Amino acid sequence: MPSDTKAGFVALIGAPNAGKSTLINQLVGTKVSIVTHKVQTTRSIVRGVAMNGTAQIVFIDTPGIFKPKRRLDRAMVDTAWGGARDADVIALLIDVRKGIDEEVESILKRLKGQTAPKVLVLNKTDVADREKLLKIAQAANENIEFEETFMISALTGDGTQQILDYFSSKVPDGPWLYPEDQPSDLPLRILAAEITREKLFERLHQELPYISTVETERWETKKDGSARIEQTIYVERDSQKSIVLGKKGQTIKQISQASRSEISDIIEAPVHLFLFVKVRENWADDPERYREMGLEFPK
Repeated sequence: MPSDTKAGFVALIGAPNAGKSTLINQLVGTKVSIVTHKVQTTRSIVRGVAMNGTAQIVFIDTPGIFKPKRRLDRAMVDTAWGGARDADVIALLIDVRKGIDEEVESILKRLKGQTAPKVLVLNKTDVADREKLLKIAQAANENIEFEETFMISALTGDGTQQILDYFSSKVPDGPWLYPEDQPSDLPLRILAAEITREKLFERLHQELPYISTVETERWETKKDGSARIEQTIYVERDSQKSIVLGKKGQTIKQISQASRSEISDIIEAPVHLFLFVKVRENWADDPERYREMGLEFPK
């Protein structure tokens, strides 16, 4: 480890689908957070570790902040603000196509009470004109005095190096918190379950409620280096189970193939993936499920 190292935490907050997961994967340089078109898919705090020179930046990808309706929603929003409280820098990400809507206004109000330095990141600049970007930046900065404003495209990576350089200058001096080749603190079993959940939502975006979940029940490393993984997809009703299975099992087969391929790329070894679908009614009211996701169970 070099002698002049720095390390610290940066919390990415924003409304659902602002692009936080896409950005964290781009900054870290590999997949650590799932990305889907379905809102509210990041549930727990995902820490992605980026190296930039002698600085180690630990990005906290928080659940999207929205108006909670159910217990799981409340836990996710509480977790997001908890991540912001513990950070050295808070970055508010705004989808410029949506601008400052009701959800962003609500975040801006609560953000005023946070003591950490704050920066504004306008995302999806590849699909917005400069005049619109400047208007959003001005309106946001009238609410809160951000230390810096960045305009980026998380999808293409445009502008993301400037963000890394800025955060590197803001994190405190100190030893690295993780090995320099470790991109995330997520255990592989959880990351693998998240990847399957991503493929589930990609395949059944309209048909399946986001409350469905995936758990890795068994992970066995074989003598040849391959991994045998058993996962269970939990849904709340029998009707949802048949949707996941699909006609003659075709849907779950496609989900399994897509997930197996991506898990194999990440662990750099062959993967034998076995998926099961079970009904677990009212799992969103079970404190044990929250602990597994790293969420506080709200009363």
